Parts: sequence; structure tokens; C-alpha cells
Amino acid sequence: MEYTDAIGNKHLADPHARIVSLVPSITELLCDLGLAGQLVGRTGFCIHPADVVPAIPKVGGTKDVNIEKIRKLAPTHLVVNIDENEKPTVELLAEFIPHIVVTHPLRPRDNLELARLMGGVFCREQAAADWCAAFEAEYALLRALPPSRPQTMLYCIWQDPWMTVSRDTYIARMLEEIGWSVPDLGEQRYPRFEWSAELMDGVDGVLLSSEPYRFTEAHADALEKQLGKPVLLVDGEMMSWYGSRSLQGLTYLRELARR
Repeated sequence: MEYTDAIGNKHLADPHARIVSLVPSITELLCDLGLAGQLVGRTGFCIHPADVVPAIPKVGGTKDVNIEKIRKLAPTHLVVNIDENEKPTVELLAEFIPHIVVTHPLRPRDNLELARLMGGVFCREQAAADWCAAFEAEYALLRALPPSRPQTMLYCIWQDPWMTVSRDTYIARMLEEIGWSVPDLGEQRYPRFEWSAELMDGVDGVLLSSEPYRFTEAHADALEKQLGKPVLLVDGEMMSWYGSRSLQGLTYLRELARR
């Protein structure tokens, strides 16, 4: 049986795959599917599961990978993501890694396809099916919430310069699940912005993410006093990590909707 990745590449199942993952959230998913023993490389940002990943060699970051170190690990499969990894780097790795598995989840329910792809290619179909059943149960609880008041929230991921997310991102689609939207600030997926009265007039509040910039409650308190609108610190892992952490992310969304 063939399994199709995010850009249409076909992959056959390989029970003996040697895997390098350059995607932190997918590294966690692969471990949870029982594949930690076949992961021969991961990025320094692959920090979950915390009790498992220290035994997996680091190969750099998501964008600044060590090509020669990966070559020596002799992987058969490389798992990458369109948003997180640089295309030129992936092309260099493709010169000696036979199979490049490309991922690009854009909405919460894309996690089902992601789990089935990983479970299929790496021969963990039953583990993937069990995970999908758990996701469906958690998603049903989210959908059972009473409709909340629609709100427009500015989701901040960086400062100096200030940056946010576009509507065509996983984070924005997560917020849509509870009736929240992000402002349209142009075609860039992660646009820069300047604070202005016009911008504030178009939003109901501000969300400061704990990653990739490490916003804190102190940031939120100071900005709320400055803007005169609600500012809430949110857990960036819960909002942006697809794969295994999306289960907790759905629970987190329910809690966020109640707040």
C-alpha cells in the first residue's frame, strides 16, 4: 500500500526505516507511535517526550541542520514540514536520503491524516488508529461546547519586530474552532505589524504566545495597561504543535473558550 504526503509524494511502508525528524511536534508523535528506537536523528528543538529524546542524536535546528552529521547517521527517511524547514536544506538532504516525507497540517483535523501517514509509512497502523480515536473523542468534546461570542484576537508570536499569524495558519484555524478569528494583515503567513489605534479598533483582545518568543505574564500585564484591551498569555505549544500535543491542545482550547 502507498501513502501520500503533503506534496503528493508516494511512500511504501518500511518496517526497518531509519528516521531523521526535523519537526519537533512530529518527533513527539513518532515516539508516541512506538518509533523512538528507529529515530536516528532529531533537532535540538525536539524536546518531547522529555524522557525519550535525550537518547536520540541532535542534528542541529529546524533550519540550521548539520548536513554531514545527518549523512553519517545513514537515515532512510527524513520527515520535514513546509513551514518549519528550509527547502534548499531539504533538497541537499534529498541527495543522499532516499525518502523525504513532507508534512503540512493547516487545521486541527489534519492531525488525523498526519497520524495515519506516519503510522502507515512506518508500520504503526494500529497505534495510529488508536491515536485517531482519542483525537476524535477529544474533538467531539470541543464541538459540544455552547457557541461562544465571535471575537477577533491579535495573536502575537514575536516582538522587535512585532509579528502575528495570518488566517492561513494552524494557529488561526485552532482559534476558529472556538469562534475566534485573527485580523487580516496581508498576504504574509507571519506578518509584521505596528501598534495603532486603527489596529486596536479592529480587535477584541490580544493573545501573547509563550513561543517562539517567550512572552510572560509580565508582558501581558504591561501591554494590557498600555492598550486598554484584554491581553492574555497563551501556551504556544498547545496552540501550534500539531501531532501528539494536539490532543492536549484541544483540551486547552476548551479551557480558553471558557476564559
